[in-house]
Amino acid sequence: MSVLVVGSVAFDSVKTPYGEAEEAIGGSATYFAAAASFFTPVDIVAVVGTDFPRESLQFLSERHVDLSGLEVADGRTFRWAGEYQLNMNDRETLDTQLNVLADFHPNLADRHREQPFVFLANIDPELQASVLKQTVHPDLVICDTMDFWISGKRDALLETMTQVDVLIINDSEARDLVEDHNLARAANQILGLGPRAVVIKRGEHGATLITNDTYFSVPAFPVLSVMDPTGAGDSFAGGFVGYLAKSKDTSDIGLKNAMVHGSVMASFNVEDFSVRRLETLTPHEIDHRYDRFIEMITL
Repeated sequence: MSVLVVGSVAFDSVKTPYGEAEEAIGGSATYFAAAASFFTPVDIVAVVGTDFPRESLQFLSERHVDLSGLEVADGRTFRWAGEYQLNMNDRETLDTQLNVLADFHPNLADRHREQPFVFLANIDPELQASVLKQTVHPDLVICDTMDFWISGKRDALLETMTQVDVLIINDSEARDLVEDHNLARAANQILGLGPRAVVIKRGEHGATLITNDTYFSVPAFPVLSVMDPTGAGDSFAGGFVGYLAKSKDTSDIGLKNAMVHGSVMASFNVEDFSVRRLETLTPHEIDHRYDRFIEMITL
């Protein structure tokens, strides 16, 4: 089965204790597609400016990623700049320029409307809702969000969540969303808002899946050289959703397996800046790390 992702394609300028990258290819849709494409075909709906080098996404086209939904608008591409501290959990946003993303209004083509799996990346919840209105009974809708939308467009986000099957969110955002410091209680309250499953990302401490019947955690794979955490959450989502589309198993067992695949893909992403590691990654490397991951979490 194919996956539709609606999100951003961007330029990122990132500085970490181990190096930096200026105006590297980034964006939630880019990272997601780079990871998910190892498991299933992906359709991207996003917008870039006339300054964007489309050839930089050629590697995605070679992996059955459909770029026909990548709109080119007059103006500059979305840009983000940030700096990470030594522990890589603390990040300071230095600059955000929405540019053409500020006026982006996704208009789905027929092939996009009928995709069975839909991932709503971290964009304005009003845009996420407009996308869902255009889809035709998807099998599974997965949504990501962030603190900016929680504080700035809370009502729109809560409305969108009523139409979402799985919410992917980090631990601090989960607490902020329902205003409860206890993560287990916060997750249960989020389930009451609409989703049947919540995935809480916890950075170097892994991720947790919560449904009405399941509480399942996976650790982060121990990466010896973390170069850049940018896009790790979107790469996790790519592995998670990509596996679900490939397996067609959206039961709690399927969601658990998807958690492992998401963690594996995120572990590769952090080994280099931008999507460089995902660009050179091979299926053999994924299979090998998956086997190591299973050994790590199995008695």
